[in-house]
Amino acid sequence: MIAIRSTKELELLREANRIVTTVLKRIAQMVRPGVATAQLDEVTEELIREMGAIPAFKGYKNYPCSICTSIDEQVVHGIPSDRKLVEGEIVSIDVGTNYRGYFGDAAVTLAVGEVSSEKGRLMQVTQRALGLGIKAATAGNHVSDISSAVQTEVERNGFSVVRQFVGHGIGTSPHEDPQVPNFTTGSSGAQLRPGMVIAIEPMVSAGDGDVEILEDNWTAVTVDRQPAAHFEHTVAIRDEGRPPEILTLIGGEESVRENRLGS
Repeated sequence: MIAIRSTKELELLREANRIVTTVLKRIAQMVRPGVATAQLDEVTEELIREMGAIPAFKGYKNYPCSICTSIDEQVVHGIPSDRKLVEGEIVSIDVGTNYRGYFGDAAVTLAVGEVSSEKGRLMQVTQRALGLGIKAATAGNHVSDISSAVQTEVERNGFSVVRQFVGHGIGTSPHEDPQVPNFTTGSSGAQLRPGMVIAIEPMVSAGDGDVEILEDNWTAVTVDRQPAAHFEHTVAIRDEGRPPEILTLIGGEESVRENRLGS
């Protein structure tokens, strides 16, 4: 069942996602060569709790940390550790919060120092695909309109959508209906209605997009070990004729520009 959120619920979701965005902006400032991903995780948990929320990921299905840090060929769900970031890598940071029982979720991919032109283009295309997916998330459209917008942008630039993971509804649980694939499935999917809240999150590979899970049972990596990028916003569907409200937008775009991810 797909939830339609009340005005009060949307206010709680705005706050949950405001906290996510505040954290992502702070973490983006920390990403540089020599910084351990465990440091990013430690700061994330401290910030989330200071703002009156709970890290949504920590303990969820036994995940051990407050953020996911996925480096280069790691697509999603990379576990923070003492491993230090290296110049030329890209790292995806995924943050989730639980604020009074309502959840926020967003992700960005950041450059560690100077990166190759191919990695830079991969990040730009993935971010642009997210923007086009969000543009399609209007009342009266269907989930497939989002999926098509993302897939078209990715593939016309010579990259591949990772198909093992999809976007999702979000509200009083971190993952709710509907699923929001980044590729067309042959079905139109759910019709978008005002009050629906969804997380749109393209995961894009420079290779063929096939992934496997490492022995930690979490980290998803590309089989061909080509780099991958991941961007995510949580959005609320508004009345017909109005664009969606991006709940994770405030402050987020500044951090993107600071890390040379393009527009």
